Amino acid sequence: MKLHILGCHGPYPPAGGATSGYLIESHGKLLLMDCGAGVMGRLMRLCDPAQLEGVLLSHLHFDHASDLLVMRYYLEIAGKTLPVYVPGEDDSPFRALLTAPAFDVRPYPDTLEIAGLAVTTLPVRHPVPCRALKLTDGNKTFVFTGDTNDCAGLSAFAENADLLLADAAFLEDEWAEAKPHMSALRAARLAKEANARALYLTHLPVRHEPATLVKEAQAEFPRAQAVFPGLVIRL
Repeated sequence: MKLHILGCHGPYPPAGGATSGYLIESHGKLLLMDCGAGVMGRLMRLCDPAQLEGVLLSHLHFDHASDLLVMRYYLEIAGKTLPVYVPGEDDSPFRALLTAPAFDVRPYPDTLEIAGLAVTTLPVRHPVPCRALKLTDGNKTFVFTGDTNDCAGLSAFAENADLLLADAAFLEDEWAEAKPHMSALRAARLAKEANARALYLTHLPVRHEPATLVKEAQAEFPRAQAVFPGLVIRL
């Protein structure tokens, strides 16, 4: 399994950057996870979007899904329809915007087999329905927290993950119980509790240098790193 970081900022990108978007390669197949602002162009550097097996959306906030609106045109011209998986209980106006011949929008089932991967989900704590995602090829396991604050059951969901990609939108002194994201420190605590083998921070705020977030996380989990567009992680 190979993970390509297309975008990693939130809730908006820096100049020339992109918000949440991750391309997964497995068994010679391609799967897109989230498709935020700036992701489509970066995706096209790596593959033909019509060759994707499908799209997994953690949730329907714009910084995780907005570039599907322009991907639609590409797919319609190519005559391709992609399955797009979303939290089933989300009936927001954005979901209605995805109603198009290019997309077959489906709620997450209990278990999903796609691109040679087994996918399971966990509802997490965010202002809109959101899912953490666990993907395994039978050998390696990758867990993405989606957008979440501290959440019951998340450490068990991520237990022994070979790679944990975790929301780290704040420094700890900015964090509060009512906020919609974890801090870098709390992402590191999650990795430690889950006995994850590697932690990568994402949903990075433009106002902070990634090194500042990494330093905070490494105090709790020394192997913490931050992702960046163009990074390729091999599991």
